[in-house]
Amino acid sequence: MKLSVLDQAPISEGFSPGDALRNSVDLSRRCDALGYHRYWVAEHHGTPALACTSPEALIGPIAALTSRIRVGSGGVMLPHYSPFKVAETFCLLSSLYPGRIDLGLGRASGTDPRTSLALQRDRTEQAPDDFPQQLAELLAYLSCSIPAQHPFARQGEVIAQLLKPEPWLLGSSPQSAIWAAQLGLPYAFADFINPEGAAYAEMYREQFKPSATLLVPRVIVAAWALAADTDAEAERLASSSRMLFQLFRAGRLIPVPPVARALEFLAANPTGPSRRSFVGSPGKVRAGLESLAAEYGAEEIMVVTITHDHAARCRSYELLA
Repeated sequence: MKLSVLDQAPISEGFSPGDALRNSVDLSRRCDALGYHRYWVAEHHGTPALACTSPEALIGPIAALTSRIRVGSGGVMLPHYSPFKVAETFCLLSSLYPGRIDLGLGRASGTDPRTSLALQRDRTEQAPDDFPQQLAELLAYLSCSIPAQHPFARQGEVIAQLLKPEPWLLGSSPQSAIWAAQLGLPYAFADFINPEGAAYAEMYREQFKPSATLLVPRVIVAAWALAADTDAEAERLASSSRMLFQLFRAGRLIPVPPVARALEFLAANPTGPSRRSFVGSPGKVRAGLESLAAEYGAEEIMVVTITHDHAARCRSYELLA
């Protein structure tokens, strides 16, 4: 079982986005030393809670300051971008850091509709929903299989000279499982978004078609977890993300609140569990994650953790390792 990190670059109340990004770099170095398999950074836009709007901009510094851990995007939201530009960027990173760069690809916007419009080059009409075509073009660049008669054949020849990242398809729905299976891609499922994904992972394995780069299906399950020395301390620390998520679902975007304010808020606004999470002492969290991996038939667990205190987040990953 491999253990990896999904970093959403949380911005804590009282700190700046720059502080959050520097915390990500610091955490990546710690996780590299702790033996984590890969470190992915997420893409989010237009929120005061999460700092990383550009995974490729953060991947470079992380890869430069680590030595063995794989580094990648979790993920690049492809509908915002040109497949050629994404291929260029990640092949450049792969050429700088051979054998260590992953390209996780997602279909979601990672933001609200107004911010999505702001990201578009052409704002006269809504961007087309052509993700399958975008994905096919991008994979053709990475596999050096752009047909000679294609309008972008010359661009494909230039990219062919660069080293390639390992592509992954990210998802939280059955459609992503179908695409990953049809294209022979490794598949990363966000259980912290949709805890009903085990059936989709099984469908992915059943429908998987081997590709030139992947002969057998591979599954990562991404989970929300927080470990501390005791169950009580972990539950206390988790209050910050619970308040954050509760307000997010109500349409209120805030930085990650401190524990004291979060506990006060949750006491005044009690609510049941809103997503699956694994919170507690190391033994408790380990048992939960191992059970989750078995549920998905996953070879790898990717953990996302949000706390107000950076030291507490680092400690959680240390205890899990």
